[in-house]
Amino acid sequence: MPKRVVLAYSGGLDTSVAISWIGHETGADVVAVSIDLGQGGEDMDTVRQRALGCGAVEAVVGAARDAFAEVFWVPAIKGTAL
Repeated sequence: MPKRVVLAYSGGLDTSVAISWIGHETGADVVAVSIDLGQGGEDMDTVRQRALGCGAVEAVVGAARDAFAEVFWVPAIKGTAL
């Protein structure tokens, strides 16, 4: 079984090209991981399908909007962050 590499995948051109490049350069299978933090933009299923289309053997999409807000935004607002 080939090695696996996990790539933090944004769905943009650079990380899309990186899937193929990493696979060819290392011979490893690439697993693309995207996390929805509420940033907006494309539907996460579209991002997942793009990763698979670029050669990822697996594409994992996680939803972390609530956790991101609770762990980062609420404390920042309470601390009067700019």
